Amino acid sequence: MNNNANSLAKRRYIIATIVVVIVLVYVGQLFNLQLMSPRYREYADSNAFFRKTLYPARGAIYDRNGKLLVYNRPTYDVMMVVREMKQFDTLDFCRTLNIDVERFHTLNADMRDRRKNPGYSSYTPQLFMTQLNVEEYGLLQEKLYKFPGIYIQGRTERQYNYPNMGLILGYVAEVDKNKMAADPYYVRGDYVGKSGIELSHEEDLRGEKGVEILLRDAHGRVQGKYENGAHDKAPVSGKDLTLGIDIDLQAYGEKLMHNKVGSIVMINPKTGEILSMVSAPTYDPVLLTGKSSDFSANYRELENNPFKPLLNRAIAGTYPPGSTFKPTQGLIFLQEGIITPETHYACYGGYPPLGGRPACHPHGSPLALQPALATSCNSYFCYGLNAMLSNRSKYASVVAAFDVWRDHMVDLGYGYPLGVDLPSEKRGFIPNSKFYTNIFKTERWNAHNIISIAIGQGEILATPLQIANLGALIANRGYYYTPHVVKERKGAALETTYTTRHDSGINREYFELTVEGMADAVTKGTCRGINLSPLVDVCGKTGTSQNPHGDDHSIFMGFAPKDDPQVAIAVVVENGRFGATNAVPIARLMMQKFFRGEIPESDQWLETTIVNREILPYSYIRNLPPLPPKN
Repeated sequence: MNNNANSLAKRRYIIATIVVVIVLVYVGQLFNLQLMSPRYREYADSNAFFRKTLYPARGAIYDRNGKLLVYNRPTYDVMMVVREMKQFDTLDFCRTLNIDVERFHTLNADMRDRRKNPGYSSYTPQLFMTQLNVEEYGLLQEKLYKFPGIYIQGRTERQYNYPNMGLILGYVAEVDKNKMAADPYYVRGDYVGKSGIELSHEEDLRGEKGVEILLRDAHGRVQGKYENGAHDKAPVSGKDLTLGIDIDLQAYGEKLMHNKVGSIVMINPKTGEILSMVSAPTYDPVLLTGKSSDFSANYRELENNPFKPLLNRAIAGTYPPGSTFKPTQGLIFLQEGIITPETHYACYGGYPPLGGRPACHPHGSPLALQPALATSCNSYFCYGLNAMLSNRSKYASVVAAFDVWRDHMVDLGYGYPLGVDLPSEKRGFIPNSKFYTNIFKTERWNAHNIISIAIGQGEILATPLQIANLGALIANRGYYYTPHVVKERKGAALETTYTTRHDSGINREYFELTVEGMADAVTKGTCRGINLSPLVDVCGKTGTSQNPHGDDHSIFMGFAPKDDPQVAIAVVVENGRFGATNAVPIARLMMQKFFRGEIPESDQWLETTIVNREILPYSYIRNLPPLPPKN
């Protein structure tokens, strides 16, 4: 009996213990859910409160003279809170938004798909459809009472006052999953800068979101502001940006480059501010605005265009710089003591030690550095390179000599990105000694194996921005500031990257000699076509860049005025043949526009000729569709 009683008591104790444990686990879980779990708190809050995001106005963009380039106009998004939705007339809703029922179901499915919309919750507002215009907003607002769970979210959309500089300004588009994962600021339906200034200055332009907290009743109906808006946060507008670019000068450059492929870059040497950056062909920035369907169609058309209007050739196009590279050679040879200003080399229609290769045009011989720059003598700089790389009293080997040469080139702004405040800048190419040692399988190579680099050919590649920057460096007699598009950020200082002086390490006296040679090139040498005396003394250097895929590229680099430089310029015209044929006339007209503000009557014939001149590769002319139209 006692055994049975003890056994029964033991079983009751075990059962009671199990019950107590279950109750404790349950209570603990409730405690965790209600007090500790952030997810539960979010759901509880979302039932009681309606958090309405207030989007800031994106910063406006102005040109250097205060002309408004980019601004915002109102646009509206359709938001859904699924838990609040009741049956309504879907056809009426679709007619109001001017979409078909199939589109409605697609948008609805995308909204609920957690792969496409990782932040989906039936309790919180979810993006259904973007970018309603004012008329569509008005129609929906009138009928909103018919569609429970539907809300309208105000935003802004980018607008443009000029059909120019699409590649520089860039565009904004809906944020993707990768960006949302990398930056918690963004949620589905947000817009973010994708290219150009819109991308590189995204954090300046985007501003800070605000929030409005509204109180809801048990049925989910909004009753008003929570605690009279005490916890609301106003949005902070993005910073306005002022560019160094002159929109009138920019538009004129784009006009001159119509039906051509290439680039124009103009820089203020005293500050590094970019005054004009033309990449041809380009596109009207308005093409990449509007509803996603219009944006996608226009983007595909631009992306598939064989002329590559989405490529900013000014910073991502790489070309052999040709004879515009020769001033760097002379500066290095002088600094290294390989030559003096009086050193003369002979030229007999080409470089004599290699049987006249590379060839050269007729001019006086022998000659010193200054006239060699004025006449663009190939032989002179080939002699100089050979003298440096074969100098065993100064350098232990050709490898050591070449690496000294390359280090100077880097200090002169070649071989690496300059750091312009735009995405996708290319580095160009300046080889080091290892590059050639790997090619020749030995360190016993010499200048004659690579002689074409003496005249900016062979493996040498540079961007138009690097070529223009060289003009600025020479204009300053030995230093430059990192080229930049943005001149001012409202309420914030410009980054020190763009106000720090970069010295070349080459003596000023050698730059003075180089300036004289480039001045002679304009008054009595290869680029007489840009002589604007007495208006302004221009210094320049032409280049004819060999192109294995068609006609040579036409290049010019220069600056003005000679003794108080205000502008440096580089012009690259793909397939434009000699530098003096196309690059020089374009540079002349851009200089006239810069210094006069208009083209004088004496040059209007030249303007008409250049604007109407089509310069395209033969294969493009025969087989490809026309360039994108310009408004």
